[in-house]
Amino acid sequence: MTKATRNQRSHTEQMRLSMRVVEESATSIDQVLRTLNSNKQGLVENDALSRLKKFGKNEVSHEKPPTWYGQLLQSFNNPFVYILIGLAVVSYLTEDVEATIILTIMVVVSGVLRFVQEYRSTQAAEKLKALVSTTATVKRRNRLDNPGEQREIPINELVPGDIIHLAAGDMIPADVRLLSSKDLFVSQAVLTGESLPVEKYDTLGAVVEKRADVVVQDQVSFLDSPTICFMGTNVISGTAIAVVVATGDRTYFGSLAKNIVGKRVLTSFEQGVNRVSWLLIGFMAVMVPIVFLINGITKGNWFDAFLFGVSVAVGLTPEMLPMIVTANLAKGSVAMANQKVVVKRLNAIQNFGAMDVLCTDKTGTLTQDKIILERHIDLHGYESHEPLQYGYLNSYYQTGLKNLLDVAVLEHVELNTKLRPSEGYTKVDEIPFDFVRRRMSVVVEELNPSHNKHILICKGAVEEIFNICSHAKYQGAITRMNEFVRADGMRVTQQLNEDGFRVIAVAYKEIPIPQDTIPTYGAKDECDLILVGYLAFLDPPKDSASQAIMALQEHGVAVKIITGDNDIVTRKICQEVDLQIDGILLGSQMEKMSDEQLADMVDTTTVFAKMSPIQKAQIIRVLRSKGHTVGYMGDGINDAAALRDADVGISVDTAVDIAKESADIILLEKNLMVLERGVIEGRRTFANILKYLNMTASSNFGNVFSVMGSSAFLPFLPMQPIQLLTQNLLYDISQITIPFDNVDKDFLKKPQKWNVPNIGRFMLFIGPVSSIFDYVTFIVMWFVFDANTPEEVQLFNSGWFVEGLLSQTLIVHMIRTSRWPFLQSTASLPVLLLTGIIIAIGMVIPFTPLGAALGMVPLPMRYFGWLWAILGAYCLLTQAIKLWYIRIFGKWL
Repeated sequence: MTKATRNQRSHTEQMRLSMRVVEESATSIDQVLRTLNSNKQGLVENDALSRLKKFGKNEVSHEKPPTWYGQLLQSFNNPFVYILIGLAVVSYLTEDVEATIILTIMVVVSGVLRFVQEYRSTQAAEKLKALVSTTATVKRRNRLDNPGEQREIPINELVPGDIIHLAAGDMIPADVRLLSSKDLFVSQAVLTGESLPVEKYDTLGAVVEKRADVVVQDQVSFLDSPTICFMGTNVISGTAIAVVVATGDRTYFGSLAKNIVGKRVLTSFEQGVNRVSWLLIGFMAVMVPIVFLINGITKGNWFDAFLFGVSVAVGLTPEMLPMIVTANLAKGSVAMANQKVVVKRLNAIQNFGAMDVLCTDKTGTLTQDKIILERHIDLHGYESHEPLQYGYLNSYYQTGLKNLLDVAVLEHVELNTKLRPSEGYTKVDEIPFDFVRRRMSVVVEELNPSHNKHILICKGAVEEIFNICSHAKYQGAITRMNEFVRADGMRVTQQLNEDGFRVIAVAYKEIPIPQDTIPTYGAKDECDLILVGYLAFLDPPKDSASQAIMALQEHGVAVKIITGDNDIVTRKICQEVDLQIDGILLGSQMEKMSDEQLADMVDTTTVFAKMSPIQKAQIIRVLRSKGHTVGYMGDGINDAAALRDADVGISVDTAVDIAKESADIILLEKNLMVLERGVIEGRRTFANILKYLNMTASSNFGNVFSVMGSSAFLPFLPMQPIQLLTQNLLYDISQITIPFDNVDKDFLKKPQKWNVPNIGRFMLFIGPVSSIFDYVTFIVMWFVFDANTPEEVQLFNSGWFVEGLLSQTLIVHMIRTSRWPFLQSTASLPVLLLTGIIIAIGMVIPFTPLGAALGMVPLPMRYFGWLWAILGAYCLLTQAIKLWYIRIFGKWL
């Protein structure tokens, strides 16, 4: 059997397993439960445990943390290591043992250091991820003869046959077959890219509790099948009970994930690193053959020319780049982990630093996640228990997503009153909340036999409730909802909004109970209601919100509010957190705008109020299209699309499942100052990566000029291959501590993005400076120390070895800052110590047995006077060019 055939069979098997839920979509409920050996009362715990052992955890391949040995192997998986390994093999085959050993050491150092940093980062992230729990509501039994009980379990413990309950905000935790549903709308954007939610139901019949006795066939696509839901999608509104059909890699999402592992679209950060990497590799591929030919032609020894070419290739290979990038990102991730921040994707650290616009939904992010019900009033603004009683019934009986407002109503009634309205009523039906209607309703029946009516109780956004009310309780009587009553009611709510209260309206209507049919209620019944009053909530801002916004603005990050709430309350919150409002745009105004008109307004607008989820995501996309790096912070269902579309999605551990899954970064604590620290950490990470890239690019470019010139004019090699390799190894070691370097405050003040042309420009202007002083060293060694004959070649080699190593190491301090090094900006202690050690080693080596083994000889003491004069002049000229470069191009790194 060929490999292609095996792969095809494997893929077919995966798809067959993932289509299991589709097969069950056309099966009756009883048959599904029999096939899965399940029961509507749920699985027995012992049975669930044995199934977990059989099927494994409910995790898809790409979500599992890598094994340590997998990470270790991956640490050596980059083109620079491959180049070094190839050169090591060539050196071994040509019996150049010393070169083989040094190249092997370079490979090991680069790979192991990268592994250590990645492993530390992964371990820290996994510990924090364990604190961010994503659970499912499952029905299980302790014994076979016990009734099922609802309980929350981690989604990775779900097994086929589990009975689960779904509500708005839940992520579908596995491939499931619906058993019953009520107004269930599911977003399948993660699978289809379609932003609009689709309705799911277990039969085509329209009854209150729908039963799957009708088989749905001839679907255009299995994703459109209304009786099944897929892992990774999420509930927008409604409720359902379902049975788990497939988990983990056996799900449709799991089969896709298996086939796309490692195929994720590259971020702008990764693309930037790759562009620079291949630029350097291409540069090496062009220059090494030229150096080889020049040396072969001028010296006549093609074998030595070949070995020298190999050494030059090593010198031009930025083999430490993957380690430096990974170490920087991992260090940033660990630093954020210490601040109780989960970084789900390492590259989000750099995006954090590049972010110049942060959009946030104020509720639960800028404001506290503890909302308090302060007032329950009638249309005149006077205290009244009637809105509270109806509001309590609505919150008590709804089975969808109980948001913070519902929790506040329930807690207020149970703690502060003796009302027990739920004892006199029974639930008939409910009409779940959605972000189009912006309201939800329950239908109850009073237990009093003489009251032969259903009561529909609706609460929601004030304007939406006003629009479906025909009457209002006004001045003690039920009055028609005329313009005067509406204006008086709006006056009260506006005053509450201006005082910082979030206000929802409460209304009801009585409906005669039909005698001959089972009543079915839907959004069409939300009409001709009687408005009874308002519930007013205080949602105070977080203590750290004002300080965090000021800190972000000081670091060049504009803060914008995108909320579903109204503009009056949002304006009040902005005042409390000291956010200056430059402009306000309402969702109703945005609906009439084209993308071009919106693009003209987004930069000058601070508050986007009464926005739908689709509008939130559209604003993010428009901001990104204008060249901004956009962060979005949210915690609700309506934030999921915006979180996905942002460059960096930020959520909190109390967010709904889908928000946490969509985010790149999750805050475990309520202190928003971690946002500022995240921005600074991202910029520090990026700065230290840029330092290495600029050092490497300019140093390599300069070395090529030096090598080409010396190869053309000297009758011998300016440095032996083994010496060049040793020099490169020591230089690499000197850069290991760059991820731990200090970064100048002025660099941290502004958002930083990739500028590959600047790296190329930097290379062209700074690289040749080192060549000038290399040539000066050649002249000094040739004329001053008479190292101009084949007998004195070791002295020449030793002189350039020391000067080349020290100039490369000192230049670390020149390039790392736009200021005067040591005087205005000092490197971190690790950088100072390691570069100092390498400089000391470089000066001492010619006097040691190791130096003799490498073909060096002791240098005369007066050489060091010339050496420090050359290095001093090099540093002064580099500083002068640096100041000129900044004046001309406006930036350094």
